[in-house]
Amino acid sequence: MNTTQDPVISVRGLSKHYGKQRVLDGLDLEISAGETYALLGPNGAGKSTTIEILEGARTPSSGTVRVLGEDPLTAGRPWRARIGIVTQNSGDLGPFTPRELISHFGGLYPNPRPVDEVLDLVGLASHAKKRATKLSGGQQRRLDFALGIVGRPELLFLDEPTTGFDAEARRQFWSMLEGLTDEGTAVLLTTHYLDEAERLADRVGVLAGGRIVAEAPPAALGGAEARVPVVSWRDSSGVRHQERTRTPDALVARLRTEAEEAGLPHGEPEELEIRRPSLEEIYLSLLDANQTDVREEGAAA
Repeated sequence: MNTTQDPVISVRGLSKHYGKQRVLDGLDLEISAGETYALLGPNGAGKSTTIEILEGARTPSSGTVRVLGEDPLTAGRPWRARIGIVTQNSGDLGPFTPRELISHFGGLYPNPRPVDEVLDLVGLASHAKKRATKLSGGQQRRLDFALGIVGRPELLFLDEPTTGFDAEARRQFWSMLEGLTDEGTAVLLTTHYLDEAERLADRVGVLAGGRIVAEAPPAALGGAEARVPVVSWRDSSGVRHQERTRTPDALVARLRTEAEEAGLPHGEPEELEIRRPSLEEIYLSLLDANQTDVREEGAAA
């Protein structure tokens, strides 16, 4: 990841509302050149709205937005040649083949990737002459990705790119994307798949209440407190217990002593387990804490 250049995305105080409905409420966001940033949040949190504003497809209500150094609303064609976009849904591909579409879209850019290179990269070489409308859903998403990267973008927007993929197809897509980011492309990714964010992202941001409420590398999201180990076990009477502790070894030693004194087989409680909270658990706890804050603010008002 190259962080020595100016940010490819710089957002300050971004707000968007429709009448009384406020979708974004003072969002701040900065993404560096070569960085993959995963924007996480529940449905309706404003992820797609944020991306559309960054692409210049939607007007913000307030705030400042700079993408590759320019305001997306007023940036010209040279700026657009520097970005790639893969939306949630495939567009109207018409009666054309992947080769024809990639060739056509490549002609819109000053330095496109060769068509065969793109076909190989996205795994469509064997389907290059098939009508796009005859491709499977997963193959059409690969074609969407191909059209998004044919121009060698400096910044790539991926809005829920693997929705509808099976597990194998998602992992193939991850490998494709990692090859692209190795070349220095910055990526802003929205996804509902926490394993996808954990695999691909240099940093993740949790969007809730119209703002980024937490931001960190996946392994550090939520801070040290959120990652305190959890010890769970079943006692001699069959009751299930769970305890968070910074000293799991000490707790396990105590439980084993108690188990031996109680005459339990193997000298330890049943179903003894030590684990750290998963990224999904931490993410859900952040959403829950934010919803609690919103409810308390509303009650105070």
